[in-house]
Amino acid sequence: MFYYMCLRRRARTATRGEMMNSHRTIESNSRTSPLNAEVVQYAKEVVDFSSHYGSENSMSYTMWNLAGVPNVFPSSGDFTQTAVFRTYGTWWDQCPSASLPFKRTPPNFQSQDYVELTFEQQVYPTAVHVLETYHPGAVIRILACSANPYSPSPPAEVRWEILWSERPTKVNASQARQFKPCIKQINFPTNLIRLEVNSSLLDYYTELDAVVLHGVKDKPVLSLKTSLIDMNDLEEDDYEGKDGCGMDDLNKRVSSVALREGPNNGYFDKLPYELIQLILNHLTLPDLCRLAQTCKLLNQHCCDPLQYIHLNLQPYWAKVNDTSLEFLQTRCTLVQWLNLSWTGNRGFISVAGFSRLVQSLVECFHQQAVLTVL
Repeated sequence: MFYYMCLRRRARTATRGEMMNSHRTIESNSRTSPLNAEVVQYAKEVVDFSSHYGSENSMSYTMWNLAGVPNVFPSSGDFTQTAVFRTYGTWWDQCPSASLPFKRTPPNFQSQDYVELTFEQQVYPTAVHVLETYHPGAVIRILACSANPYSPSPPAEVRWEILWSERPTKVNASQARQFKPCIKQINFPTNLIRLEVNSSLLDYYTELDAVVLHGVKDKPVLSLKTSLIDMNDLEEDDYEGKDGCGMDDLNKRVSSVALREGPNNGYFDKLPYELIQLILNHLTLPDLCRLAQTCKLLNQHCCDPLQYIHLNLQPYWAKVNDTSLEFLQTRCTLVQWLNLSWTGNRGFISVAGFSRLVQSLVECFHQQAVLTVL
């Protein structure tokens, strides 16, 4: 019992001595100046996660084990001192109690779980290493946040940047490895890293031991060939696009757009209303909002509540806020399935904003019930 109490305290937040060792300074081998030394640091704290295998009253197989220096690595095997998510393989989706997948989910959004880690110092990331000790290969996205969780004042803007992203791949080996993906450079310092995982191709639970952040204090010169992926660019092809489609832009792009007067809508005037609705049903939410700006006819179809019976906002967690929910209220009068998973973190959705959405949905349900009775 004493061992687990000590381990619990050590895993939740690294000790002073560990933190001094975790961000030791070494000279960088890059082209930066000699004064711009590289900082290497282990995670200081686990601030958020979607799930873990262990219970809240135990340190076995919980996300808290990702904080601090490695407990297991470079050893391989099943250890209780590692971080383990709640599921693996496809059995979770194939069981009789599994929920049906949401419509309008971008095909390249395949993240199943996430964990967010903070570090002692804000740096411009040069590398992120994930120490995997059992059945590696679940990490599919690594993101960095511009907000400093330890800042006393709230940030004016919270920006998430994708450092690395890849489709789920099968890793045949189950031994421990140090996963070192080639990350992109970003133009802001960070001490908040998010890992997103997909365990559908694994034969057993993946186990993570620690996360190491490499970075420099001074802003590096970004290469002209470096392409940044912003969370605003949630395109269907690897979320890379020229036009932003964040949820906070919906009101600007759709509700305030000035549609030109036109003599006719071409062949769309000859198509049945239901057929156009069926065609638009295959578009993602950002594409639906873009299409609403083309003409009045398509604007009418894109704003039809029938297009929002299945509303999945989880892929756009980084941008959904009170303004987004307020804008969508008029379109959600017929909603039957609503997914707000992973949204609302760091005050993006307030209690008042969520309450207004729920109240609006309840009123719509009551109206539908009255009409059904009549």
